Amino acid sequence: MGNGTGDSVQTDTGAAPDLSKQLANPLAALISMPIQANYDDGFGFDGEGERWLINVQPVIPFKLNDEWNIISRTIVPIIDQSNYTDSRFNESGLGDVLQSVWFSPADPNSRGWIWGLGGAFLFPTASDEFLGAEKWGAGPTFVALKQTGPWTFGALSNHIWSYAGDDDRGEVNATFIQPFCAYITPTKTTFTINSESTFDWTDSQWNIPINFMVAQMLKIGDQPFQVQAGARYWAASPHDDQEGEWGLRLAVTLLFPKG
Repeated sequence: MGNGTGDSVQTDTGAAPDLSKQLANPLAALISMPIQANYDDGFGFDGEGERWLINVQPVIPFKLNDEWNIISRTIVPIIDQSNYTDSRFNESGLGDVLQSVWFSPADPNSRGWIWGLGGAFLFPTASDEFLGAEKWGAGPTFVALKQTGPWTFGALSNHIWSYAGDDDRGEVNATFIQPFCAYITPTKTTFTINSESTFDWTDSQWNIPINFMVAQMLKIGDQPFQVQAGARYWAASPHDDQEGEWGLRLAVTLLFPKG
């Protein structure tokens, strides 16, 4: 450590240009393993509830042929809830897994746009009834983005309808919209703003967190990875005490480029 060789951590400005750009593209042909930790409060009847949400999100591309790829992204949530007045909500464990699969052209179109179309699938894997919807769900998902110079901008969306599960639980009928914009500096620092908004059609409620994040590409030995930190502002939430509040996001993403 400390001599610039071996296992020292280095800012990756050599191989990183393509990796930083690929990582800003959810449809890139790049195997990655993001591990994302989110902290928020303002939950529960009195607004004292707190939650840590750790999302493990392996992204694996598959080449169909020279023209088409399949991109698989699995989101596995690990949840810790505490300080709820109703102690039944003070649980830790696994949440519901969301699997997305996109069919995407291998190259951008003539105007430089990259797009993917496919399906999203909700699995009732929660280890406790208060950590998930206890419903099976599915629906369409779509991504469109453009990368020009240091900029990446676009949007990801899906809609999930429940079709089976516990009859005593409410139906899932929700639209997720994630517009995003990222800027990559010459030192491979990435500044990103996005919104991970959900509209619940059953209850006619918006959930709108706006995320501001800074990420840096690094390398230990031959292993490239990205670290990220940021804040989240709750513009709208079904929890009244959460609106106008701030949350925290920390993440590390391991990258496995071909070759």
